[in-house]
Amino acid sequence: MRDTIRLVGVRARGHHGVFDHERADGQDFVVDVAVEVDATAASDSDDLAETVHYGVLAEQVVAEIERDPVDLIETLAERIAAAVLTHRAALATEVTVHKPQAPITVPFTDVSITIRRESPVPTDDPTADDESEPLEEEE
Repeated sequence: MRDTIRLVGVRARGHHGVFDHERADGQDFVVDVAVEVDATAASDSDDLAETVHYGVLAEQVVAEIERDPVDLIETLAERIAAAVLTHRAALATEVTVHKPQAPITVPFTDVSITIRRESPVPTDDPTADDESEPLEEEE
């Protein structure tokens, strides 16, 4: 069974882009994440460890936006998807990265990329990572 946890509109400032001014000035990025899980065990046990902690996930998304710059939002989306799939309960994810302040010379509302990735680790694998604590700041 596949159920979906959604985070919509996670916003953080990043310095991604191909132009020098994007790297120097930064801009807001908005991310939507859908995580496919089987929520049966979590709903039966009422145990947070049986699902994806969406608060931790939101912190991970922000950390990926704020870390070292990349040229493409496609690359940023891949990094976020990889972080989502570190959660043991995540079967698959769909990540949309919006770049509403993209340097485009005509009027527009939004630019985005949506990717879908599946977990390479079987969900019954006890060695799969489960991020249950917020990420530590790297120095």
